[in-house]
Amino acid sequence: MRLVFFGYHNVGYFCLQALIEMCRDFGDEIAAVVTHADHPRENLWFASVRDLAHRHHLPVYQPKDPNDPAFVAAMARLEPDFLFSCYYRHMLKKPLLELPRRGALNLHGSLLPRYRGRVPVNWVLVHGETETGVTLHYMEEKADRGDIVAQEAVPIAPDDTAYTLFAKITAAAVAVMRRAYPLLREGTAPRIPQDHSRASYFGGRTPEDGRIDWSRPAAEIFNLVRAVTHPYPGAFTHLQGRKWFIWWGRPLVKFIAPELAPGQVAEAWPGQGLVVATGDGGFLIERAQLEGEPEFLGPVLALFTHLVGLRLGE
Repeated sequence: MRLVFFGYHNVGYFCLQALIEMCRDFGDEIAAVVTHADHPRENLWFASVRDLAHRHHLPVYQPKDPNDPAFVAAMARLEPDFLFSCYYRHMLKKPLLELPRRGALNLHGSLLPRYRGRVPVNWVLVHGETETGVTLHYMEEKADRGDIVAQEAVPIAPDDTAYTLFAKITAAAVAVMRRAYPLLREGTAPRIPQDHSRASYFGGRTPEDGRIDWSRPAAEIFNLVRAVTHPYPGAFTHLQGRKWFIWWGRPLVKFIAPELAPGQVAEAWPGQGLVVATGDGGFLIERAQLEGEPEFLGPVLALFTHLVGLRLGE
C-alpha cells in the first residue's frame, strides 16, 4: 500500500507516528507527508508533523494551496492507495480526493455528525457538553459528511480545558487509527452513512469570540473561559477601557445579589479572588491578567479591593 498523509498539530503528529509504525510492520509506504508552514504569530504549543517526517526520512511538502493543479499532479504521480487527513487545515477538493485508489479519509475531532466544522474541541466546551470523541470517515467535497469507518467516545470532565481535552482527543485519534488501518488495507472496514438529520455545524473561532458577556449565566461564562484558556487566546473583558484576560475561575451557582448589575465586582474573597455578578449566579475570578502586565493568581486578585463595585465589560 502507498499512502499520502496530510496533517498538522498533535493529532497529525501522533497519527502519523502510528501510521509510520504500522506501515513498517505491513511493508507499506508513506509516499508523501503534506503539512503547513508554521505561522510566525501562532502559539506553537503542539508537536511538528514536519519534524517527525524528517526524522523518518519521509518526503515533506508544504504547499500554500494543496488544490493547485500542479501539486495535485505531483500527488497523482505517487499513485496512492489511501489519502489520510489528520487536522490538516485546508479543505481538499475533488481532484485530490479522487486520487487514492482505496479512498481519502479524514480524522475529525468530534462524534460525527455532531460538531462538523472547525475547532470542535473548543466548541464542545463552550456548549457545556459532557462527551465528545473522534471520527474517522471518508472524505467528500462538503466537510465532515462522508461515511464513518470508526469512532471513539471521549468523556469531558467538569474541569477539562481545551488543552486537557485535546490530549484526550489525540489519544483517541491514535487508537482509532491503529484499529481502522489494518481493516482498511484488508478491505474489511465498515462504511456507515451519517444521519444528516442529526448534524450540527460550527465555524472557526477568532480571539474576539472570547469576549465575556456577563449577562449570561455563570456556568456559561465558565465554559467559555475553559474553552479558550491557555494555550488559546483567552476569554476577556474590559475594565475602565483596559482589557482583562480571565484565565480561570469557577461558577458560584448559589450566589444571589439582585442589587448588582451583571459584570459588577461584588466582593473580594481573601486568598481566592474576585466575585463578579452574572446574569445567573456569580463567577469567582481565580486567575486574570491585565493586558501587558503579569498574570495574577487568586490570592493576589483578592487584594484588589478597590475594584469592588466597579463593572466589568465597560
